[in-house]
Amino acid sequence: LKTEIISADSRQVFKHINIGTAKPSSSELGKIKHHFVDCLDLNYDFNVSKFEEEALTIIDKLISQKKIPIIVGGSGLYIKAIIDGIFNNVDVEPEIRNNLLEERTKYGNDHLFEKLRQIDPVSAEKLLPQNWKRVLRALEVFYFTGKPIWRHQDEYVRNNENEYYQFGLLWPRSLLYENINLRVEKMITDGLVKETKEILIKNYDRKLNSLNTVGYKEIIEYLDGKISLEKTIELIKRNTRHYAKRQMTWFNKDKRINWMPISSIDELGKISKIIIEKIKN
Repeated sequence: LKTEIISADSRQVFKHINIGTAKPSSSELGKIKHHFVDCLDLNYDFNVSKFEEEALTIIDKLISQKKIPIIVGGSGLYIKAIIDGIFNNVDVEPEIRNNLLEERTKYGNDHLFEKLRQIDPVSAEKLLPQNWKRVLRALEVFYFTGKPIWRHQDEYVRNNENEYYQFGLLWPRSLLYENINLRVEKMITDGLVKETKEILIKNYDRKLNSLNTVGYKEIIEYLDGKISLEKTIELIKRNTRHYAKRQMTWFNKDKRINWMPISSIDELGKISKIIIEKIKN
């Protein structure tokens, strides 16, 4: 297609976390230009709103060059941001935010998360206590408007002149889980422990959102002496399976996705040709 790739992966955008995020190799990056891969420091406060703004600018530029942008990745919210837009327009009273920040300082992330779970269980279901900035945002929107943030998001429609085609690879669950187990074992063999250790040596805060990533958070616990390596590998496999399940729950809600059954990596070439033909037509 002679075009460029936009990564909609919320973790591949960061430097240093390479093995655990399965970034494209150097040779792959050399063959075709990728956006949002390996370009931000772990400390950078990147979010879906910034991604939406920057990605749409790149998309417009590629379209003006008569190129069809290819968006890849598994962060559902990032993909939704490109196609449908993300609601981010409610300004809240500073007093509400300050009060919530004071509560977090006194009582911690779990306290804020429990408040959200009580008033907006739908949003809480999609978050973790350590995602405290998003928890805080959901709380302040609710307190300011009286409506949960997801309702605002559902009511928000962005004018979009572009037409998008969505394709997903549909693995049988047993094969998907087998792939996950093999991938985790390969990550360990490829040096995930060493990579994580080198990150910590650089004095990055263990609580960074960028390090709150399946693979790295478990390895950090291992390096801190809290769990064995065997338990660490078991947890990474389990947590990756849980993440994959949440991904499928998210994507299954979008009836616009064309699911392409796949039972082996060898089928990717054939599937790619089918997708390209559909895009061209």
